[in-house]
Amino acid sequence: MISGNHLRYVLIAGILTMFLTACNDDDLKKASSISSTKVSLTKDRTLGAELIYSDSAKVKAKGYAPILDKVTPANGSPYNEMPKGVKIDFIDENLLSKGSITSDYAINKEAERLTTFKKNVTVVNESMTFTTEELVWDENKKSFFSPSGTVRFKDGSILNGAQFTAPQDFSTYTISQPSGQAYLKNGSNP
Repeated sequence: MISGNHLRYVLIAGILTMFLTACNDDDLKKASSISSTKVSLTKDRTLGAELIYSDSAKVKAKGYAPILDKVTPANGSPYNEMPKGVKIDFIDENLLSKGSITSDYAINKEAERLTTFKKNVTVVNESMTFTTEELVWDENKKSFFSPSGTVRFKDGSILNGAQFTAPQDFSTYTISQPSGQAYLKNGSNP
């Protein structure tokens, strides 16, 4: 007579034997090819990172990111990721803030010299506020680019459009397919 415990062990052994014999050589070959293509990367995390951008030995911007991940993939170029967003203040020659950019996420590709700001991107300077969902800074061209966005002026005027471009100091900008509303000052009647 077979006891209850002995019967359980026999059933478990039988089930394991079925699973092991179900694997044939093709399955094992697939498993080894998958394991040989492992992707390895390293990630260094900095909490409360302060960022400084300088050009020609002059500080042009100071930034802060709650989390800064320096990612080094096994293949490809390293990049910096700011998954909790970033705030950058543009600095004038007297080290005073002359504007800012904030976003909920950013990624900086060092080799390409491109930084992409995403989600709730806001750029503020003395003459306007620009909002968008994606803004790219090209360090090589010293310019910002966005597929679309909204410009709000101090007088309350609003301009929406596509293909926004601006130099890195946001002193001017261009926008395609503009539409919006403007406020005109009421002139005196004779």
